[in-house]
Amino acid sequence: MADPMRIRAQVAGGNATVRVLMAHEMETGLRKDAAGKTIPAWHISEVTATHNGKTVMTADWGTGVAKNPFMQFSIKGAKAGDKVGIMWKDNKGETRSDEATVS
Repeated sequence: MADPMRIRAQVAGGNATVRVLMAHEMETGLRKDAAGKTIPAWHISEVTATHNGKTVMTADWGTGVAKNPFMQFSIKGAKAGDKVGIMWKDNKGETRSDEATVS
């Protein structure tokens, strides 16, 4: 399983700003190793964000996203103590989900 995501969620004026740093190699399938063999594609393909268990955002990603991707978004109406969850799935079927409390 991949390393935990670093999730920060802070309230400011009725909205929560959520910042997420995901640990993932994000290979495009176009690079070659030292022996000249193509490195297979391995990237996050789906990202879902929840606020207190309700889906608030989904994203479909491809090979053009950088290694260890960073994502930021806002949630309207969030307040301190609410739970924000992030889940990703990659093209090899691996998944990761983590949760943070809004501060």
